[in-house]
Amino acid sequence: MLAFAAFLIYAVFLVDLSIASGSKVLVPRVLDSLHRNAARKTHNLAKDLRVAFGGILVPRADLSQHVVYCKPGKQVTFGSGTSTTVGSSGNATASASGTRHPTSTSSKLGSSPTPTSPASSPWRLVNSYQGSNFFDGWDFFTGGDPTEGIVDYIDENTARASNLLEVNSQGNAVMRVETTPVVSTNRRSIRITTQSQFNGGLFIMDSVHMPTGCGTWPAFWTNGPNWPNGGEIDIVEGVHDYTNNQATVHTAVGCTLASSSSNTLAISGNVIGGVDCAALTTGNQGCGIRAATSNSFGAGFNANNGGVYAMKWDTTGVAVYFFPRGSEPADITAEVPQPDTWGAAQARWPAASCDPFKFFTSHSAIFDTTLCGQWAGAVWNAVGVPGQDQSCAQRTGVSTCEAFVRANGGSMQEAFWEVKSVKIYQLHD
Repeated sequence: MLAFAAFLIYAVFLVDLSIASGSKVLVPRVLDSLHRNAARKTHNLAKDLRVAFGGILVPRADLSQHVVYCKPGKQVTFGSGTSTTVGSSGNATASASGTRHPTSTSSKLGSSPTPTSPASSPWRLVNSYQGSNFFDGWDFFTGGDPTEGIVDYIDENTARASNLLEVNSQGNAVMRVETTPVVSTNRRSIRITTQSQFNGGLFIMDSVHMPTGCGTWPAFWTNGPNWPNGGEIDIVEGVHDYTNNQATVHTAVGCTLASSSSNTLAISGNVIGGVDCAALTTGNQGCGIRAATSNSFGAGFNANNGGVYAMKWDTTGVAVYFFPRGSEPADITAEVPQPDTWGAAQARWPAASCDPFKFFTSHSAIFDTTLCGQWAGAVWNAVGVPGQDQSCAQRTGVSTCEAFVRANGGSMQEAFWEVKSVKIYQLHD
């Protein structure tokens, strides 16, 4: 009995030490098994218990106010098994495999600024994805959807052959969802992840169209290893017909929002959940902040020819900015960004209550579009979120998200990303 007790204490010690350090070395298989099992059970409970803000159980109709379900799962190393990590100074470092390679770009760096924009910036462009080479430097995820959506993520060659992936005549990258009229199981879709990883930075994404419509769940986000210990930053995310973006962070225990007041946080959006950002203590709710503008997501975003999202991750914390088409700062266009001049962020998680380099590490940027799953499927009958005055169940006359998506390929015509560029900056040394 004493030996068994000692074993239990030792095992708990290893797990605690590994979680605290974010290690991939200590008992990785045990931790991975524990995490996957816990995450799966948490998500199933979330569907059944319908956890609302503050941990209060509410009727299913109030699921319209539920903060986004996170996207857990270890970020596996794709392709060759190597990746570049870029620190806050912009220097490439060796990956876990020990291989070092430069931070590659897929287009020209450092364009000359326009006469009306600043001539310099503390931020240096290190990765640029745009034009005909947009997809260089991304890996195509082909595993099972961690959020239980009814999609099959496919590789690049299959996607191009199926006309789900292209760079169009405008030079924009397009990522579509399969529109076959009826499918028996899943629809094919795209999920891509940058080969480079980052610790801090300024991530700027310019898009003219994002997926929208009943059943869809698109996102542009960043994620670290050993979820949730590496942290997750959802920059653009929503479901169905939502028109107001929801930015959210999911972390290990200890990260909080200092306040739920928009004025105190100096943001234009509204805090819609609690102030505890830990995934495992909030039913994967995290800290969500919803935009106040109806052109920041979905059909409203698309009708305005899109816009520019920027996520700043530095010693001050993490912040998300949005600029509708036509209002982009000249310094962004000139590739000399000056975030301090941009005004109020749409969302912010200050360093004072959430250390940005403790709770967020080694992030890759990710695009994906899933269908139904743990968020879109759970709020199929919900109303009340901006853009969702009528539930998808009411609008479509179909009782479940899965049944609708499988039988209505034509409804996926608007389920595509069209992205002009993604540019990632690091602070100068």
